[in-house]
Amino acid sequence: MGLVEGLPMADRADDRDGLRLDVLHVPLGPVLADWPAGLILHLTLQGDIVQQVTVEPVATPPSPSPPFWDEPWLRAASGEHISRGDAARRLCAAHLDSLGRFFAVAGWDDMAARIRHVRDRALAGATAAELTSLVSPLIRRAQRSRTLRWLTTGLGTLPAEQARQRGVTGPALVADGDAYSRMLVWLEAVGRSAAACDVTEALDTAEVVGPRGRVDMPVPPSKALLDSLPRLLEGTEFACARIIVASLDPDLDELTHVPAPGTVHSHG
Repeated sequence: MGLVEGLPMADRADDRDGLRLDVLHVPLGPVLADWPAGLILHLTLQGDIVQQVTVEPVATPPSPSPPFWDEPWLRAASGEHISRGDAARRLCAAHLDSLGRFFAVAGWDDMAARIRHVRDRALAGATAAELTSLVSPLIRRAQRSRTLRWLTTGLGTLPAEQARQRGVTGPALVADGDAYSRMLVWLEAVGRSAAACDVTEALDTAEVVGPRGRVDMPVPPSKALLDSLPRLLEGTEFACARIIVASLDPDLDELTHVPAPGTVHSHG
């Protein structure tokens, strides 16, 4: 492949029917709007179909600081007292953050802006009553959107059994399906966690399931999501790739977190 005025030019390769089709190598990320920070995908395209995918996290130094979205559960696992309400608030905000990217990539900018406003209110300490009043109409609106359903149904289908085999433990496992199913799981979790933001009792240390999955395993939950991406993307149309990535929304900060010495992982 050569470059003409800085743009990649296509090679040629045989498709399944023996025809010679353009082959284009396209990187996505790391600096891309509404894209997981620190992620690069190298795509090989024939026509508008993704043929191969290589996942490349941007190299960053290991960090002892817990990833922001996983912090309550990691602190609870290390023995700190964390209230269920604090964990619910972080979970609510994390899923709203993911939904904001998902709606933006799907072209629903108005909804993305509204969702991000509620995310900011959650992080600013809004009460459970306020958050519930804010998220309830947005949840109903998203669930009723025929356009959103049409755009995202059938994209990136990940059956629960395959998710388990890849070590996926969070919403993508619960969804047992496609991008639309994962969005519905986020919406349900947002409603449930918004209502629990004021609960003061302690978080059960067995409940170490953060926004992307269990945080007490040797491999961070986002690593399993990244490992699932090539199979979900290969064979799909290029225009659908960003929606599939947004429906998983891996957090690459999880990959650079180094647990404190002596931290014990459970495997329950």
